[in-house]
Amino acid sequence: MEPLAIILIAVGTVAGVAIGFLSGVGYRKKFAEREIGSAEAEATRLINEAIRSGESRKKEMLLEAKDEIHKSRTEYEKEVKERRAELSKQERRLEQKEITLDKKTEAFERKEEELAKKLAAVAETQAEAEAIRKQQLLTLEAISGLSQEQAKQQLLQSVEEDIRHDTAMKIKEIETQMKDEADDRAREILSIAIQRCAADHSAETTVSVVPLPNDEMKGRIIGREGRNIRTLETITGVDLIIDDTPEAITVSSFDPVRREIARLALEKLIADGRIHPTRIEDMVEKARKEVERTIREEGERACYETGVHGLNPELVKILGRQKYRTSYGQNVLNHSMEVAHIAGLMASELGIDASLARRAGLLHDLGKSIDHEVEGSHVQLGADLARKYKENPVVVNAIESHHGDVEPKTIIAVLVQAADAVSAARPGARRENVENYIRRLQKLEELTGSYPGVDKAFAIQAGREVRIMVKPEVVNEDNMILLAREIAKKIESELEYPGQIKVNVIRETKAVEYAK
Repeated sequence: MEPLAIILIAVGTVAGVAIGFLSGVGYRKKFAEREIGSAEAEATRLINEAIRSGESRKKEMLLEAKDEIHKSRTEYEKEVKERRAELSKQERRLEQKEITLDKKTEAFERKEEELAKKLAAVAETQAEAEAIRKQQLLTLEAISGLSQEQAKQQLLQSVEEDIRHDTAMKIKEIETQMKDEADDRAREILSIAIQRCAADHSAETTVSVVPLPNDEMKGRIIGREGRNIRTLETITGVDLIIDDTPEAITVSSFDPVRREIARLALEKLIADGRIHPTRIEDMVEKARKEVERTIREEGERACYETGVHGLNPELVKILGRQKYRTSYGQNVLNHSMEVAHIAGLMASELGIDASLARRAGLLHDLGKSIDHEVEGSHVQLGADLARKYKENPVVVNAIESHHGDVEPKTIIAVLVQAADAVSAARPGARRENVENYIRRLQKLEELTGSYPGVDKAFAIQAGREVRIMVKPEVVNEDNMILLAREIAKKIESELEYPGQIKVNVIRETKAVEYAK
């Protein structure tokens, strides 16, 4: 084709497209205008309807509000009327109360006036009575010849004497009643416990005798220039007494453990035959180990025989050391076992814990195992040991109170006291040397004879009883009871003695005349 034709075709095509586009735009514009017009009309219609609906709703709400206001006003007026009526009632009640109160006030005022008049009359009467009383006192003083203070002192003295008499009689009555009720039961329990616990006693000494096969052995034990005996005494801490006694050597020491170690070592040396310082040291060490084993075994045996279980191993060892301790010649371990048995038997009779009573009895003298090594009484040391090894507080109290240092808090503590006294008081259980025995009796007589009104005092029954003769013109029968109690308390606080001491106060009046 020719270029011109092509250009014309292209121009025509462009023109057609432009015309078509313009025609589409015009159509869309007209369509949009129609749509906008219809939307505006619809919007106008909806607005008009909303306005009409809102006005009607407004009218309805106004009517509802008016009804609600009317209703609220009606209720408020009703409530106000009710409140006013209630207030009127309350005002009337208050007026009535005021009237009643005024009447009561007037009545009280009248009563006060009457009371004041009566008080004035009473005061006047009291003044008259006081004047009469003073006049009577003056008359009585003139008649009796005593002043008011002297009469008061006589009256107080008379009342005091009556009270002392009544007190003494009451004490005597209570003691008699308690003895009647308690003595039979106590005797029964103690007798049963003693009969069921029969124990052997043997006095222990502070020396041990080692037999020798011949006198030649003495020289070997002494050694060259005494070196063997010096070595043995130095290592064991005992004294070896070699005298003229044939075929025997005496071992002396206040400590039974040391004495036992020395005795065993000597016996081993004699059996071995080789005696020199080195051998002595070996044998002493073996004897010490043997004694320690014996101590543990004795502690275990004591626990087994008394039925006490669960003791701390250290307490068992300390208990076993009592085998080598004595008190007034009585073996402490045997004594502790006996106290345990007696306390357990008495506890069974009373229906309380017998195993705990045996435990307390077995451990009551625990401090005697160490009392020469540590300062303090065996009571305090034993209690401290029991606390240290977590013993039952009942056991600790029994240890503390078995000599009266602390007040017993349980029945078991009292039973341990009684069992300890029974064990110590058995015939042959304990012994004292003559000097201590005489000194104790002299002190007992001096203490009881120091009281005013005491004529003579005698310690009898090996110190188990003190017989006091009083002056009848100084001590009357009522004061005898008080004096006996006072002396008993004084003995308990100042003297140490085994068992118990009976205080026997005797008042005897004699009339003597001579026929000439």
